[in-house]
Amino acid sequence: MELFFAPLACSLATRIALYEAGAQATFTQVDTRAKRVADGSDFFAVNAMGQVPVLRGDDGATLTENPAVLQYVADRFPAARLAPAGGIERYRLQQWLNFVTSELHKVIFIPLLDPQAPEGAKDYARAKLRARFAYLDHHLTGRDYLLDGFSVADAYLVTVLNWTRSTAVDLKQWPAIDAYFTRLHQRPSVAKAFTEELDLYKEEQARRSAA
Repeated sequence: MELFFAPLACSLATRIALYEAGAQATFTQVDTRAKRVADGSDFFAVNAMGQVPVLRGDDGATLTENPAVLQYVADRFPAARLAPAGGIERYRLQQWLNFVTSELHKVIFIPLLDPQAPEGAKDYARAKLRARFAYLDHHLTGRDYLLDGFSVADAYLVTVLNWTRSTAVDLKQWPAIDAYFTRLHQRPSVAKAFTEELDLYKEEQARRSAA
């Protein structure tokens, strides 16, 4: 498998999942501003939306969109127990994947992280943030993970929560979320993925500054 990623973007969740699964994969960096793959080729040829993650299988087929990619990895490596096999718990997983991708990633952090977003859009996102974080904080109180054990939903959530560092969102306002974020960073797969991509992110920022 080949994962097309951008450092510290939402594709980091798939890297975490692949490390959890002990999967053999290659990681191909993408400049999502220039829409170029590391070898200089056109990223739009890989994904017409120009977005990460993209997971390319051994058969050459590609898969996009985080909830789909993450569940594919989980199902491909069932021994890692990254997703419930079925029943109501599988739907709980989908519930949390959808919460992270829609209520947090898209509604909150896309406007806050986008330098082109007008201030009104950022104010709207900040206004929506408090209720969503309160809901999440309540759920995580007394829990180690979103479900009964670590899942791909946690890989996605810890990735998105990392963006609070770039958006002046203080997680200490929500003690359960803050503790969860700290705890998950101690997990080997998470720590390894974040360390690697932080270094790549710093290198990317240095190149952009020099250009």
